[in-house]
Amino acid sequence: MSSTRETIDLRSDTLTLPSEAMKQAMVTSPLGDDMIDVDPTVEQLQADLARVLRKEAALFMPSGTMTNQIALRVHCQPGDELICDDQAHIYHYEQGAFAQLSGLSVRPLAGNCGCLEPEAIVDAIRPPGLHTVTTRLLCLENTHNRGGGTVIPLDLCAELCETARSHGLATHLDGARLFNAVVASGVAAHEFAALFDTVSVCFSKGLGAPVGSALVGSREAIEKARRYRKLFGGAMRQAGVLAGAALYALHHNVERLAEDHRTAAVLAECVRRSPHLTLEPERVETNIVIFRVAEAWGGDAARFVARLEEQGVRSFPFSRRHVRLVTHMHISTDDALKAGEIVERIARERA
Repeated sequence: MSSTRETIDLRSDTLTLPSEAMKQAMVTSPLGDDMIDVDPTVEQLQADLARVLRKEAALFMPSGTMTNQIALRVHCQPGDELICDDQAHIYHYEQGAFAQLSGLSVRPLAGNCGCLEPEAIVDAIRPPGLHTVTTRLLCLENTHNRGGGTVIPLDLCAELCETARSHGLATHLDGARLFNAVVASGVAAHEFAALFDTVSVCFSKGLGAPVGSALVGSREAIEKARRYRKLFGGAMRQAGVLAGAALYALHHNVERLAEDHRTAAVLAECVRRSPHLTLEPERVETNIVIFRVAEAWGGDAARFVARLEEQGVRSFPFSRRHVRLVTHMHISTDDALKAGEIVERIARERA
């Protein structure tokens, strides 16, 4: 679908609007009370997602942050510690909710676009003792947002999870963009999911639903999660209106993620040709393009973003020196080419 606005908005894949077919699914979804009894559409979504990921159960929630934070609470108690990479969404973008809501500590490890070393995990596990927290959990993120949409390969996920499990740790996957990893790698979603005790997925990013994420895992884990969802304020009533959109997204919008990956590749090629801009990471695997702004621009990402917006391209300053572009279902190849040409032209203003 081509952008219908003059502005090409590449700030996030959460900007998508429901298609007419998705709206119709929302309007016609049978409803109940998901808290008191059951909402049939929520129940269907949870059953279908659990089947796709080959887990025993799933739980629908309002947001990805909630699914992640409830997963942490399922596996950890106040005073425990989790391990993640130092660029993880759980660590960077969730307001330290692990501490605020659950009293947890985090041991962040330096990685490469979310890829950790097994030895680093072993070294990070706290020895038992009265003076230390107890290490309980390993969290990975796939695809990795701050890693430029990088896919953590299945074999590395397996090695990291086995390392964690052999040392008594549980495992959680922040799979907000798991289906991007599936489409890019050709590895089935259930193969990734099989490695982890719990997995979160998001329907409101590349899959195009307006609201919603879900947590999958064992029946025991999801029963705990249901209780914590109530505690965290995430229980909903006639949630089938939202679940209907997520259900449509799950069954109709996964394979089309390949289109977003292709448009991101178009943008990436334009960045490669641009002076004073450097792709980081250089290899663009999915729908996220991150580039570094050189000193010719004062290393000032916000300044470059403002200049792009003047020319009709909206982007996101990802750090003081980095800009992020994210493709989605409303960005066509023509949009990507136009946006890429604008990026290249603005970069050349300082050539």
